[in-house]
Amino acid sequence: MHSYLRAVGFSEYTDRSELERLFSMIIDQPTEKKSFHLQNGKYFTEISKDFSKDIGITLRGEVDLDGKFYMEHYYPYSKSHYISTKEETSIIKRVDTEAYTGMCDDVRLGVSLIFYLQNVVDYLNEGKGKEKKGMTWPINLSALSISGKILLPLEHNEKLTKSNTADIQYRRQLIAEAKKGNQEAIDSLTIDDIDMYAMISRRAKYEDIYSIVETSFTPFGSESDNYTVIGTIMDMDKSINEITGEEIVGLVINCNDAILQVIINQKDLYGEPAIGRRFKGNIWLQGNIDFSTSNL
Repeated sequence: MHSYLRAVGFSEYTDRSELERLFSMIIDQPTEKKSFHLQNGKYFTEISKDFSKDIGITLRGEVDLDGKFYMEHYYPYSKSHYISTKEETSIIKRVDTEAYTGMCDDVRLGVSLIFYLQNVVDYLNEGKGKEKKGMTWPINLSALSISGKILLPLEHNEKLTKSNTADIQYRRQLIAEAKKGNQEAIDSLTIDDIDMYAMISRRAKYEDIYSIVETSFTPFGSESDNYTVIGTIMDMDKSINEITGEEIVGLVINCNDAILQVIINQKDLYGEPAIGRRFKGNIWLQGNIDFSTSNL
């Protein structure tokens, strides 16, 4: 988690004393503060401060009966305003700390989507009592990256695009049926995967792999909420960390039709981003859930 501080513009903050001063600033000058009343009379509290637009650091801990805050852990964040998915979601508490992860199945990505929950206090105040099987919430996904590069786009023609769209929709229907236990759908998907592997293996002998695979979403490393992604850049902007002056690049990418907002330090991005080009990198996936809205 500490390594992702550089993604929000704190690449030079490696000394503990610098971090302590930074944490004191967040406590004294917060952008937002949320609390959940515990049974022992104390408050579980999230204190957040933006250091650029919708980019900052959150401290989590307890406020005692005298009003003193004791930090348990912190994390850098980026807030997204794009609803990425709305699927049945499970919230799971982490063993090591007072943090939670969300998990849902999105057929567009082909894997279980696991993300670090940003708004834990909202969950404790509103969502925990509502959580049950079949509950869905709008989820805004964002990601921090400390290693990324820009790839050129693929050339498309209208006829091929329509054909690929129809194939994708049909595959999603098969996946939905396979999840219900439809054996014909499972067999069809297995055959499609074999054919796809053969096609990629054949083309990879003569073509670059990134000219074959347009977008991808793959688990990366030992952490469940880390992924390697390739996505098409739909929008982008640049901002400055008001404390360090470091430049931060914000990319809105389309990854298998799921919209993600990726934040990366300009120092860690190789290549010149532009709308239509692609981003490839390793990300730490975060999510903000709107617990006030649900659809059973």
